Amino acid sequence: MRILIVEDDQEAATWLARALKEAGHVSEIASNGEEGLHHASTARFDVMIVDRMLPRLDGLAMLKSLRADGNDTPALILSALGQVDDRVEGLRSGGDDYLAKPYAVSELLARIEVLARRRRPDDSETRIVVGDLELDRLSHTVKRAGKNIPLQPREYRLLEYLMRNAGKVVTRTMLLEEVWDYHFDPQTNVIDVHVSRLRGKIDKDFDHQMLQTVRGAGYILRAAQDG
Repeated sequence: MRILIVEDDQEAATWLARALKEAGHVSEIASNGEEGLHHASTARFDVMIVDRMLPRLDGLAMLKSLRADGNDTPALILSALGQVDDRVEGLRSGGDDYLAKPYAVSELLARIEVLARRRRPDDSETRIVVGDLELDRLSHTVKRAGKNIPLQPREYRLLEYLMRNAGKVVTRTMLLEEVWDYHFDPQTNVIDVHVSRLRGKIDKDFDHQMLQTVRGAGYILRAAQDG
């Protein structure tokens, strides 16, 4: 899983990131609420682990802002405040679970796995639409503005993932894990090659280029109305 850690205690954040890595997860660290809000709003994560007491913007205010904007990434709140009223306030502010400090890593890992399972996409969804681009999961066909676009299996899987995360930056690490099932970087240009081929197929002969490169970050699929 890809996990966002929002924690202002650098030592605690580093320790948690190491524990997540040993469990097979990838994490990013934000050191304050404003930075956490930016990360969560511009990239995709499976779960957020949010400390309640944060500088600049506290954890609960950060979650309220994200929920108001429609961000539904599951959030586990960590806090030294563990009374019933504290937990209730955290859950009502947008948290999906609440874990008091100190905590056992095994319990934290179990809780984030449960949160991630709740959010997995519904496999009954048969049609994904982004702007004038349409993917049909039953027939494995892709159309843009009604025009059929033939894709190779890997290109199809890549596009499906990008469309599920439309409007958000998707990193190389995310693509390696979700599309290629690699949990390491093979140090090849396989992603660049496939993205280039896919772009040539879905954007050819269209004024708006949907598949865009975000320099130093990854890729993003945008409908025309997204800018």
